[in-house]
Amino acid sequence: MNKIIALLLIIALGTGGWFWWQNQQTTQNSNGLTLYGNIDIRQISLAFEGAGRIAEMNVEEGDTVTAGQTIALLDTRTLELQLKQAQAQNEVQRQTLLRLENGSRPEEIAQVQSQLKSAEAEVLRTTNDLSRLQNLQKSTEGAVSLQNLDQAKANSLSAKAKADEMREAVRLVKIGPRAEEVAAAKAQLESSEAEIALLQHQINQGKLIAPTDAVVRSRLLEPGDMITSQKPVYALALTHPKWVRVYVHEPDLGKVKPGMNARVVIDAYPDKPISGKIGYISSVAEFTPKAVQTEELRTNLVYEVRVIVEDKDNVLRLGQPATVYLDEKAE
Repeated sequence: MNKIIALLLIIALGTGGWFWWQNQQTTQNSNGLTLYGNIDIRQISLAFEGAGRIAEMNVEEGDTVTAGQTIALLDTRTLELQLKQAQAQNEVQRQTLLRLENGSRPEEIAQVQSQLKSAEAEVLRTTNDLSRLQNLQKSTEGAVSLQNLDQAKANSLSAKAKADEMREAVRLVKIGPRAEEVAAAKAQLESSEAEIALLQHQINQGKLIAPTDAVVRSRLLEPGDMITSQKPVYALALTHPKWVRVYVHEPDLGKVKPGMNARVVIDAYPDKPISGKIGYISSVAEFTPKAVQTEELRTNLVYEVRVIVEDKDNVLRLGQPATVYLDEKAE
């Protein structure tokens, strides 16, 4: 008899506890809303900016990647050889500009001055030869032919022209290169540097960089595949932000405000609610049956609401069902 009484007492206590828990749940949500939705996150489809053959794929599905991490590489050996060629040409242009900016060397000036002295000596010799022939013709008529005299005059004029040319050469050597030549050399150097920058940029495009912290959802290609900029290589799921997409009926829309606190519960962890806040309320109704509704149909209008959550333990997954509890009094 005592055992029966004890068993009945246990059953009564259990039943009372269950009713108390149900009453607590009802009390907690009596002043708020209970909404149902699914976990949503942003996704990225990553592709190379250029075209080529994939050389390396460094991560797998499910791997966590960080911002700035290199997750894939293209074969850039051809571009690297072109870069070396451009760098060599750039050095040639650099030395050409340096030579023009420094002007003529003292040795070059001395060489041209020596050539001028030689030309002046030639002028003196031809002038003396011409003078002797002219004096000889005057003293001894007919001793010098007109042909020899004309040749001597021509030699003298040629020597003087050569001397004038060398004087101008000495002047130009001392002045140095023209400003236009220096400007042209600078332009060629800048063009060479731009080519190097372009090739380096194309080589850098051979690295596929994770733009933010994320989790690899899909590995779409493999090493050896040929790709273009329109062909995604990886699909990434962002780890932040995460939100629950729920829908609120039109009569309850006035109870939902941006910044309102919320509790998110998923079936996998029913005893571990995740805190969140209302972050977005759509201004456009969805599932509207007609453009003009009766009073009864207006109650069927729903509006999308996003509840932003802080998933520090990373337990929420894309598409996962979730229950959202809103408390009108807590903001």
